[in-house]
Amino acid sequence: MAAHEQTPTSPIHLPTPEALKRLGRYDFPNPISADPEGTGLVAMGGDLDITTLLSAYAQGLFPWFNADEPIVWWCPEPRCVLYPEGYVPSKSLRRQVKNSPWQLSVNRAFVDVIHACSLPRQDGLPEGEHTWIHEEMIEAYTELHEQGYAHSIEVWDEAGALIGGLYGLKIGGIYFGESMFHQASNASKIAFWALVQLCRMTHVELIDCQLENPHLMSLGASTLPRTDFLQRLDTLLSTQSPVWQAEHYPLIPVRALLTETPWQAMRQSHIGI
Repeated sequence: MAAHEQTPTSPIHLPTPEALKRLGRYDFPNPISADPEGTGLVAMGGDLDITTLLSAYAQGLFPWFNADEPIVWWCPEPRCVLYPEGYVPSKSLRRQVKNSPWQLSVNRAFVDVIHACSLPRQDGLPEGEHTWIHEEMIEAYTELHEQGYAHSIEVWDEAGALIGGLYGLKIGGIYFGESMFHQASNASKIAFWALVQLCRMTHVELIDCQLENPHLMSLGASTLPRTDFLQRLDTLLSTQSPVWQAEHYPLIPVRALLTETPWQAMRQSHIGI
């Protein structure tokens, strides 16, 4: 992957899609020409600087590699996505949320969430699947969070313990999902439902789930041809969408998800922290 001359950009404000693609030191290859067979692997090398990551995501790529291995950039064929407007929670999940004492927050414990996502899973996933969220990745995405691009949603139990959550990047009208975790039954599903509601409230039109798996498909995800995803990406990146700042989203009971605008509903009814 070739480097190009680039004037440092700090602090980073949301540029146009073309400007986003030119951030950082590297020229990423076009996924279609670099991977005509659709294996998903597009490039190797580079770094995890914030400008490199933003440039990669703006071109439909994301890093996925184990610790102590070269950085590898992927653009899957097909792409797993979910449309927030089409998401429908299951009846059993709605019943659980209606009677749950748990609470939700946004961006209150990003570091805790990404560390929890990095731990070995207890739900039968292959050994080693957690290893791609290693210290280098944690440091990079924590910096993205500090710059206002990476966001987390947290689920707390009645004792105030973190029991579920997810994290990813929001740029314009697209949320690039990275990982989720749960330490109590359905806590990650509740975090995902909260993500969907937040996307609906802030004009985020697509959740990028990256790679298809049974859990995501059970939540309502579908697949999109890579060419279609890349063609739509520029429009999504240009969409005007409010910034997800923690102070705008107070701690709320999970039952608020049963309303269309949960955080606004809680403000209006004075139910919150």
